[in-house]
Amino acid sequence: MKKALEVGCWMVQGLLAVTLLWAGYTKLFTPKEILAGMWSWTAENSTLVVIAGIADMGGGLGIILPSLFRMKPQLVRYAAMGIALLMIAAAVFHVARGEMSEIGINVFVLLLTLFVIWVKKEKSMN
Repeated sequence: MKKALEVGCWMVQGLLAVTLLWAGYTKLFTPKEILAGMWSWTAENSTLVVIAGIADMGGGLGIILPSLFRMKPQLVRYAAMGIALLMIAAAVFHVARGEMSEIGINVFVLLLTLFVIWVKKEKSMN
């Protein structure tokens, strides 16, 4: 069971990394007009788009690189906590704007991130 959790955690970390790196890249390098067609909130929040893009890229790198290079693996938990906070903030932002249909991805990423936090906590306790 322990090995299955570790493998599952690696898979989730990989999925989170790809998802966040894609989101960050998209927010930072997609022209404003195209981005506004994808996510309406980006049209009137250009500074927030850049901040969110940088946060997404940082989370995407932080969730995978420490484990991949076997350097300070405890940093994965901290990255996961940051991603969890980012997803909560994003969900609150969308709810405040009346965009309830937009929070599904935030909830999904939050749940995956909580799984990583739990597995890494269990591993550090053993």
